Amino acid sequence: MGRYEECYNILINCKDPEDIEVKWRLCRVLYNMAKDAKYDEQYKRAIISQAHEIITSELERNWDNFAVHKWYALTLDAKSSIGGVKEKIKQLENVKKHMDLAVTLNPNDASLLHMLGEWCFQVTELPWHQRKTIETLFASLPYSTYEDALEYFLRAEAAQPRFYSINLLRIGCCYLKLDKGDQAKYYLKLAASYPAKSNDDHRANKEAAELLKK
Repeated sequence: MGRYEECYNILINCKDPEDIEVKWRLCRVLYNMAKDAKYDEQYKRAIISQAHEIITSELERNWDNFAVHKWYALTLDAKSSIGGVKEKIKQLENVKKHMDLAVTLNPNDASLLHMLGEWCFQVTELPWHQRKTIETLFASLPYSTYEDALEYFLRAEAAQPRFYSINLLRIGCCYLKLDKGDQAKYYLKLAASYPAKSNDDHRANKEAAELLKK
């Protein structure tokens, strides 16, 4: 964690910077750098755009590479979020399409399964009045359920147990939404006591502890 600049320099100075295995890793580094609080918003926007351009140029010739679809989806989601609500809504289906393609090519990638769960969770979480307002102003929204989200989160956990604190938190949240208190409590306790090494871990600890109090 926190050594992304070093990784970036290694990748751009490697023997074959045009190798697809180098390029998607470069996208991953730029994507993670854009999540670092030490950078300002203008710089974050610039490196997300850079990452998206790199992977978009590889989409056609590396259509059968799961990592290309995965990082295309992630950088598109990040880039469209920067573009505002309208652009985010416009790209939702496209983001899901490339996540689905990636998981078809690699069904056991835990982080990808988590991302699909997150997509379903966020779509489901939209309150009815917000959904109607967005559909009136922009476009129709995709539909999902907490059951859909939970299935992906559980698949991610099965593929790589305890790999991500937020995945444990989300499993607990989904079980809560589905009125399955015992299962919810089990996963929320795991999330609350997860060793905190990143901002996401601290967030999971805090949110899970608050939900357990309720």
